[in-house]
Amino acid sequence: QYHLFRRETQFNYPKEPEAITFETPFGKFGIFTCFDILFREPAVVLVSELQVDTVLFPTAWMNVLPFLTAVEFHSAWAMGMGVNLLSANTHNISLAMTGSGLFTPEGPAAYHYDSGTEEGHLLLAELNARPRLSPTYPPAVNWSSYATSIKKFPGGKDTFSGAVRRDIFTFSELKHEAGNYTVCQGDLCCHLVYWMSNKSKDEVYVLGAFDGLHGSLIKYHWQICTLLKCRSTDLNTCGQPVETAQTKFERFSLSGTFGTNYVFPEVLYSGVQLAPGEFEVLRDGRLKSKHGTSKPLVTATLFGRLYEKDLPHPLRT
Repeated sequence: QYHLFRRETQFNYPKEPEAITFETPFGKFGIFTCFDILFREPAVVLVSELQVDTVLFPTAWMNVLPFLTAVEFHSAWAMGMGVNLLSANTHNISLAMTGSGLFTPEGPAAYHYDSGTEEGHLLLAELNARPRLSPTYPPAVNWSSYATSIKKFPGGKDTFSGAVRRDIFTFSELKHEAGNYTVCQGDLCCHLVYWMSNKSKDEVYVLGAFDGLHGSLIKYHWQICTLLKCRSTDLNTCGQPVETAQTKFERFSLSGTFGTNYVFPEVLYSGVQLAPGEFEVLRDGRLKSKHGTSKPLVTATLFGRLYEKDLPHPLRT
């Protein structure tokens, strides 16, 4: 209902959309669809106010690199919100719609991404029915704690602007195989400590920051810290979609001075693959690799949402 209300005005929609939940012997469930996941209502309301354990999420999700491929963002949302998200995406490779998963607060229990065939795929996994009661439930994170407690790192002085679609990021090239960088934009400063294990000579990585409104018809506020691979060695390509990489990282630690506690941690490997069990979020807001990355890294991102700074929806009366 919310999805139709926001995006697809050719369909009927209710004057007062409802947040839908239902109780079962195996937890409290909530339902929303597609574009809803990017907004406070109904997505955050279901989790924070109505206290659902598991979200059922049917979607026709078009993958948008570097931050919004289905498996990447949906897994990150489940971790950031601390609930199970059962994401059932349609599979239409001509429309770049692929990627489903059973995602938990600890990471993906099962997921599938296939851009090569039109075959569907059934996913099965055993999840905690009430994840908040699980002994492995992650502790609450203060996303700005570490980043606001340290001085800016010296690396990152040579910054340049680059577009991720229409969003203008502030980037700094990682010129060495290891280093400490800080990049700032608006109220957001992003800190990165990293050590590459096999930097490919024909690959460029950057640290980027974005603090501002995203979108055209509907404008909503993002705060993003990202370590990402550029499409080529030309810095003008930084922020453009890229699916593969060759460079692995011995370690990385990413943090930011977020003005929100709604932050979603993303790690995407070469071939649009996730990294279950290979990274962790510390209570002070650092996104850290546990060991070296097992595959080359495409992006590691902290995707923050400042819902209270979203502009009013233009279709609401």
